[in-house]
Amino acid sequence: VQLVESGGGLAQAGGSLRLSCAASGLTFSSYTMGWFRQAPGKEREFVATIDWNSITAYADSVKGRFTISRDNAKNMMYLQMNSLKPEDTAVYYCKAGPRAFPVSSQPYWGQGTQVTVSS
Repeated sequence: VQLVESGGGLAQAGGSLRLSCAASGLTFSSYTMGWFRQAPGKEREFVATIDWNSITAYADSVKGRFTISRDNAKNMMYLQMNSLKPEDTAVYYCKAGPRAFPVSSQPYWGQGTQVTVSS
């Protein structure tokens, strides 16, 4: 399984970025996919998930600003980030898992992409 994030970079507060996660080596449509982030000196935290049925969930801190989506035909997941804040600065990680069919709790992680928001 390989997960490769892209789209990170530097943005100004109030700006936008779109992250992408390219997945390979797995039955993508069977997996819940998610975005997590880790800021310097902090633990990795949940940002958003989208399950195999495209049901989404968001952390309160990003609700209304970020949108998670997936394209099963392309094995891709996205995170549209609008109204960015300096506190959104972190390394953003793509996660695959759990899997619905057959059931598996094995998680897979990407290597991360840096997002930096300047004030």
